[in-house]
Amino acid sequence: MTTTTSPAPAPGTDLHAVTAAARAKGRNRERWASARTYISAVVIIVWCLLPAYWMVVTAFREVAFTYDPTPWFTHVSLENFETAFSTERGNRFGQALLNSFIISSVTTVIALLIGVFAAYALARLNFRGKFLILGVVLGASMFPGVALVTPLFQLFTNLSWIGTYQALIIPNISFVLPLTIYTLTSFFREMPWELEEAARIDGCTQGQAFRKVIMPLAAPAVFTTAILAFISAWNEFLIASQLSNSATQTVTVAIASFAGSQPQEEPYTAVMAAGTIVVVPLVILVLIFQRKIVAGLTAGAVK
Repeated sequence: MTTTTSPAPAPGTDLHAVTAAARAKGRNRERWASARTYISAVVIIVWCLLPAYWMVVTAFREVAFTYDPTPWFTHVSLENFETAFSTERGNRFGQALLNSFIISSVTTVIALLIGVFAAYALARLNFRGKFLILGVVLGASMFPGVALVTPLFQLFTNLSWIGTYQALIIPNISFVLPLTIYTLTSFFREMPWELEEAARIDGCTQGQAFRKVIMPLAAPAVFTTAILAFISAWNEFLIASQLSNSATQTVTVAIASFAGSQPQEEPYTAVMAAGTIVVVPLVILVLIFQRKIVAGLTAGAVK
């Protein structure tokens, strides 16, 4: 058996100097790794936020300076926001905001109510065909929505539902529910069975254990899924463009049909102003749910 040893330092070599140089090299390597991480983070942030920043800048710019390439706020005006909400030009943006909020909220609530129980059953119960059902749910999430437009239009026309809330909510639930079930199933599957067993030893029924133990610990996943479901319903365009009318159109449809201040004019600045307004509820929602997620994680760790 042979062993290898590091070569001995040459006679007269300063061991302290060699050690100091090695440590300095290691520190430089760590600093460069940290620098690369920060540089990558800055590039990603700039890449993602630059279009949003330019949207806000254009939203507050006068129409005459729409194509001004200045990268900061110049010729500031609120005229574009007035145009977005102006019903005189046929823009029903205020009503569209209310419609989108109602449709997205109802879709999210119903999808969570069904998705939580379905995901818990798929993750915690053993029954025949469980994996087949989960595969069908996953396949439904990848089904193209454009293939459903014609059948849904024919069905809702026969039911006289065109231009109603239920014609927009029901398809949205079918799109959001698979994502909800699949996300929550993965979370419930990772939770240890010992939590429920301990609750039952303490006298809880299965329903009480689910309500008092599992759901508080599942709060982070539930709120995260709620954010994804709400954003998905809020951004939906294809179904809303075909099944809504002027009274029930969503923000995505309203922005697409904007009219400018002049005939034959593309209302770029008004669209940017409307886009800025549309982003605000999503940002507020994420901030609110972010606190809930952190609170849920902390409570789960303490318990």
